[in-house]
Amino acid sequence: MSTRDIGNVGEELTAYYLGRSGYRILCRNYTVRGGEIDIIAEKGGIIAFVEVKTRAVNAMDSGAAAVTAGKRRLIIRAAQEYLYRVGSECQPRFDISEVVLDRGKPVSFHYYDNAFIADNDNNIL
Repeated sequence: MSTRDIGNVGEELTAYYLGRSGYRILCRNYTVRGGEIDIIAEKGGIIAFVEVKTRAVNAMDSGAAAVTAGKRRLIIRAAQEYLYRVGSECQPRFDISEVVLDRGKPVSFHYYDNAFIADNDNNIL
């Protein structure tokens, strides 16, 4: 499987999870200069900007650990641009979905609500 194929499996699984959890998918692969958001979804007054990280079962680091401070800044910048362009009355939230694959099949899935906040230092909670 190519890297893109692996990423697609994780994004599909995450979108399925969000749909089953009552979220409405607003956008996938939202890209602006300097940033991208894998999934934007809405539920109950929350707009979730979701970063999906898909890894092989033998990966050296976890998907959540791969969302570095620099990556968080890019996600926050893209979310700000989305809210500026599209608008929303919902409270923004930054989530991370972590998918682990073994031979192309999902073997582990973790979804982290409020994985990080958009403060001045972009700290992970």
